[in-house]
Amino acid sequence: MKHVDVLVIGAGPSGTVAATYLANLGYSVMIVEKQEFPRYVIGESLLPKSMEHFEKTGLLPALEEQHFEIKAGALFIKDGKEFRISFDDNFTPGWTWTWQVPRKQFDKTLADETQKKGVEIRYKSTLASIDFSDPELVKFRTQLLDSYQDCTAKFVIDSSGYGGVLTKMLDIPLHVSPTSNMAVYTKLKDDTRDQYATPMQISFEILETDLWLWVIPFHNGNTSLGFVGNRKYFSDFLEEGADVTASFNRMFDRSVKFKERFQGRELLFEPKVHTDYSRSSEKFFGDRYVLTGNTTEFLDPVFSSGVAFATESGYVAAQLVDRQLKGEQIDWQKEYVDHLEYGINVFRTYVKEWYTGNLQKIFFHVNINPLMKKQLTSVLAGYVWDNNNPFVKKHDSIIRTLAEVVDIEKMAKAKA
Repeated sequence: MKHVDVLVIGAGPSGTVAATYLANLGYSVMIVEKQEFPRYVIGESLLPKSMEHFEKTGLLPALEEQHFEIKAGALFIKDGKEFRISFDDNFTPGWTWTWQVPRKQFDKTLADETQKKGVEIRYKSTLASIDFSDPELVKFRTQLLDSYQDCTAKFVIDSSGYGGVLTKMLDIPLHVSPTSNMAVYTKLKDDTRDQYATPMQISFEILETDLWLWVIPFHNGNTSLGFVGNRKYFSDFLEEGADVTASFNRMFDRSVKFKERFQGRELLFEPKVHTDYSRSSEKFFGDRYVLTGNTTEFLDPVFSSGVAFATESGYVAAQLVDRQLKGEQIDWQKEYVDHLEYGINVFRTYVKEWYTGNLQKIFFHVNINPLMKKQLTSVLAGYVWDNNNPFVKKHDSIIRTLAEVVDIEKMAKAKA
């Protein structure tokens, strides 16, 4: 029977950050990953907050060697107006840039470097069973095709994402939030990008208050394209036998900024349709286990918060696992759940106010205060735990209040 100190389920960013942190401290760590890498996954735009985690775990140099496209900010476009944020024009001290990445290459790089640091990764393997009844060791069985191995561990970190391995095996309720929004996305070979100004700029074009287009150019010549919004705009995609590619190209009729560049181009694969993507687990931890990454919660693609929360949860969880294995009594609710939920709730406010249109009013207001823009930029960089930032501390009211001020200013100007 094989023994490891920590079992990690899932070799995505959350799992590799957690596993590498613990391996660096001398723990024996095994990752069980059901897929073979590289594999396709969405979530290609990162936030600066994640760079801290890659740096502190020693994963950063391997990522730097890949020469991913630098993401220094973002461009938002609506009705011919542009709002640009630059991460170096920030309020909260921290990283001022990140990357926009093809996740196949990005996740494979993280996993390979994690292995180099001593973590065993079992690809194409699943968890056949798990047993927490022994007070000393967690017993589990891995499966690769028809081969099984019995193992033990002192602690389990479930970073399996949407797979939710422990949520299923331990019957932890997972709430898939019914949402009126959905996403459709694909990639293309962007071989005419040099004909356009600033072709590598990550951009978000607002087509309606509740419908937007992402454009994420990669260093490898490809560009990721996706529409996100209310289901009412996607009826063609949801019909039985729908021609998804034709519907995707027709959606570009709505675009002012990118129609010429992308409409009718040959796509690398048929657009993928994703509905009911918002979800949350009812329980984040238990006796000798913790859930991290998308296994805990996923909000919405807007503002690219997915990987940031995945790496933050993996990094924080690993620190707490280390302390617990050293004999310290950990208050997982206070130090893990409350910490994560605070940041998630901040971002949830910004997602909500994006779709109400209030945040868009502020973005495109001609007289936006420079200090407020710095504070807002830091939130959108992932620094959602800085209570010195009023856009964090007062998140539940500040956007709505400022939007009301913008409306009053517009009314006064119209009467003048």
